[in-house]
Amino acid sequence: MQLGGLRIVFASLVLFLFGFKSIRALSLNDWKWITLAGLLSSFFPPFLFALAQTQIDSGVTSIFNSVVPLLTTIVGVLLFGAIITKRQILGVFIGLAGTIALIVAGMDFNPDQNYWYAIFILISALGYALNINIIKKHLAHLRPLAVTTASFAVAFVPALILVCYSGFFKEIQSNVAMQSSLWYLLALAVIGTAIANIFFNKLIHLSSPVFAASVTYLIPLVAIVWAVLDGESLNGYQLIGGLVILFGVWLVNKRKK
Repeated sequence: MQLGGLRIVFASLVLFLFGFKSIRALSLNDWKWITLAGLLSSFFPPFLFALAQTQIDSGVTSIFNSVVPLLTTIVGVLLFGAIITKRQILGVFIGLAGTIALIVAGMDFNPDQNYWYAIFILISALGYALNINIIKKHLAHLRPLAVTTASFAVAFVPALILVCYSGFFKEIQSNVAMQSSLWYLLALAVIGTAIANIFFNKLIHLSSPVFAASVTYLIPLVAIVWAVLDGESLNGYQLIGGLVILFGVWLVNKRKK
């Protein structure tokens, strides 16, 4: 609760400094979609990721997160009228098969980890998929900075309430470990959340929802390197499962020449 809440609070404060003026022009209809998008992508995922990683490693988490483009395609077809080809349908099923294989392989290799917690990552990925389609269809006329700032404005107050409720302000005074980790959390909030979201929303404006979601191709590669450096372990079956997911995502995004 403290990790997710503080990540949102710090990111929001940074965004307010630079983007608060940009949200003044938002209409009531814009705020309706911003509220939905903000809850789905800016509020719930930080808590769900923090909860998931109490039981599963970060490298495995990143591989599960690579299903975002698949879910973006499915959501686009079911809720936003996107057209899908037979090849994309095949890619979706291959990606889902890779996800299942990853769960099974992880349970065998790391029986001490509770892979049911991967469900929280998949729920977050679904939230990201919905957010991408909402921004592209209903908020494309807004600047990326305005969309990002407004989304975190929606998440800021409830996140701050949860941080206060968690007892953070009492614990931080005497807990040396919390004081040390706070700097890492600040880096995550500013670089990995506030700045990253501005660029990502810019990418959504410039491209299709599925193409924008495809940046998650790179997340497992980067995260696995960090995981190995941090002492985490992965087996070959987990890597194969990750590659199967990425192959499915590639089929979904592949265009005819």
